[in-house]
Amino acid sequence: MKGLAICFIIILLGTVSQSFVPVLSPASRSKSSPLHSTVVRRPETTERVEQVRERCAAATRDAQAARGCAENTGDEWWRDRTAVDVAGGRKITKDDPLRVIITGGGVAGLVAASACHAAGMKVAIFEQASQYAPYGGPIQIQSNALRAIQRINQKCYEELVKAGTITADRVSGLKIGYKKAVFGGLGPGYEKGDWLVRFDTLQPALEAGLTPTVVVDRPVIQQILLNHGVPEGTVRIKSRIKKYDELGPGQGVKVTLEDGSEAFADVLVGADGIWSSVRKQLHGLDKGADGAAASGAAGGALNEAEARRMAKESVLMAGGANRRFSGFTCYAALCEHKASNIEDVSYQILLGKDKYFVSTDGGGERQQWFALIREPAGGVDEEATPDNPTPKLTRLLNEFNKDKPGDANGDVWDDFAHELLIATPEENIKRRDLYDGAPLITQGWAKGQVAICGDAAHPMMPNLGQGGCQATEDGYRLSEELKTVTDTKDIEGALNTYFKKRIPRTTAIQIAAQLGSDLLVDFDKMMTIPLVGPFFLFMTQLSMPFILRFLYTPEF
Repeated sequence: MKGLAICFIIILLGTVSQSFVPVLSPASRSKSSPLHSTVVRRPETTERVEQVRERCAAATRDAQAARGCAENTGDEWWRDRTAVDVAGGRKITKDDPLRVIITGGGVAGLVAASACHAAGMKVAIFEQASQYAPYGGPIQIQSNALRAIQRINQKCYEELVKAGTITADRVSGLKIGYKKAVFGGLGPGYEKGDWLVRFDTLQPALEAGLTPTVVVDRPVIQQILLNHGVPEGTVRIKSRIKKYDELGPGQGVKVTLEDGSEAFADVLVGADGIWSSVRKQLHGLDKGADGAAASGAAGGALNEAEARRMAKESVLMAGGANRRFSGFTCYAALCEHKASNIEDVSYQILLGKDKYFVSTDGGGERQQWFALIREPAGGVDEEATPDNPTPKLTRLLNEFNKDKPGDANGDVWDDFAHELLIATPEENIKRRDLYDGAPLITQGWAKGQVAICGDAAHPMMPNLGQGGCQATEDGYRLSEELKTVTDTKDIEGALNTYFKKRIPRTTAIQIAAQLGSDLLVDFDKMMTIPLVGPFFLFMTQLSMPFILRFLYTPEF
């Protein structure tokens, strides 16, 4: 059934993509075109490697010091209730613009704030953390998200492209992680490391007139948006929202913080992640549906002890928040290592039984990898001991063992996973369970003068790399609709329009990401079935350009 479902989604996305994306003439797609000439693979120089690594290190230091952020002082614009609580609403002018409070200082919140600021609105971000967390590593800013950022703020776009490493200039795809026979011996079988599906992310971007995908370190993205997207002090740290109250149609929202402070704005936007406090109240969820799951901004744990606590608390929050445990725990790390396939491959997934290993070029001769393993939620690793000082690494080397007798299933894995694992220090490996959620088609993303975006609205599995990209599109579309407001009484209609324009696209991508992730761990079973397996691989290969054309649209 999963196979049929994913085939349906593939066909749907392919059909929709053809109606959205203009196809350029053969001449405009030629390799001599200016767009194509900018993405010819050039090996990284020593200077470039040092530049990428140092910029990441500097941005990380800035993030940990909360540079560009501020604590509340008592004289902020959002403390003035009379500015928004006007009977019957008020006219919006250049001198008296919309006032917007955004909760959450991750990528979704920063992009939304940058977009609203660029549109002339007053903006503040309330971030519960005291600093940005190290979890997450580099982010792929795919072509559609780059277009959104370019429309929001040209300087941010230029800085991101300059800081980024192009990944669209090499092959991406799926490989079998270990030697696999075909059922009943009715075929030649697969050797470990064989390509199953390969796809080109460059051509669909060029056909849509978009910039090719780049990968940028998360702290660098944050600092670029802080430095060039919003005014100094826009992000208010240590500011966790307790509740909000609408003051009446067109009369704004009162936000109450945990410390008792009150803030007033025309619009409240919840960009506070999968365990969103704003969404909890917006949808009337259980008391335990949110919580301070982590003290680091963007939902990341600051240390191992906090990561262990998060694993337990997330299990409790998921039920109340109507979130779905994906069935996977995810180990992730960024290792300083020049991969053996770096000149040919930018992104690959090694597939196995109930697990898979993802790797992508992180720039600066580094590899970002993820090991997804199917197991119950809430699990934690053993504490380090003198006998086993590296419990995470030890487990992963066993899970993706390249030597006989192989892993617990007796499968001997392709060398590449081992290559990256042994290049990774134990302290760099982070672990968390993965949750997503059903599309909020009936519940909506907006009510009154309050809306949600990013993971608060559409959490999705990471295998399409579109979580942050869709959040970026949200920020752009949100600001575009709010720009149409000339009277505060129009806010509710603008937010509902934002939801209606975004929900079809994010729903399709959410479902595709969920089905795709579920299917990856069953891929080995499917492809060993005579006729069915080859047909499925053929359809997957055939559909990828259409899926990418749907993702890489210039309009959202």
